[in-house]
Amino acid sequence: MKRILLSLANLVLISSTLLAQTHLSAEDRSKAIDYLKETQSAYLKVVKGLSDEQLNFRSDEESWSVAECVEHITASEQSFFDLVEMTLKTDPDPSLRSEVKLSDQEVIGIMENREQKVKTRPDLEPTDRYTGFDNSIDEFKSKRKSIIKYIKTTNDDLRNRYFEFPFGKVDSYQILLLISAHVTRHTKQIQEIIANSNYPNS
Repeated sequence: MKRILLSLANLVLISSTLLAQTHLSAEDRSKAIDYLKETQSAYLKVVKGLSDEQLNFRSDEESWSVAECVEHITASEQSFFDLVEMTLKTDPDPSLRSEVKLSDQEVIGIMENREQKVKTRPDLEPTDRYTGFDNSIDEFKSKRKSIIKYIKTTNDDLRNRYFEFPFGKVDSYQILLLISAHVTRHTKQIQEIIANSNYPNS
């Protein structure tokens, strides 16, 4: 009898945990997918058809080239999604929701804003890890496709899991928004490179 009661108690505990899971709303799911598609399209349009000379142009010794921006974008796609996967190893905790102070749009705005420069982590510095521009783009498209598929199908509780950035605590869903915002940030950087007066015409 004691064993049966213990099993029933465990069943109730598991059921309560499952009920506490907050699935993505249809609106959140659609917003994240649309944002991923829009930022991908805008980014690929900017870098399409650039020559090797244009891809490797640097405005000065300290600045990145377009090709280096492209590599960094691809590497960061995986890095951001790694953070999401890391948060999924923790239990959802609705009691910490109040510590997420920033709205989705504020999180996006912080990442997209190019006025505040941030030095990237050493492991995300360009090193030609994908062996060329075309491979970088192919890897980006592949990763972006898998992220979109994840958002379309996931039942993970992304609103009650968290990660602490220097600018504040965000939830796991907001990390997914940061993936897109990060691409917009560096698309702007690429546009700045192209606008340089010394940028090659072809």
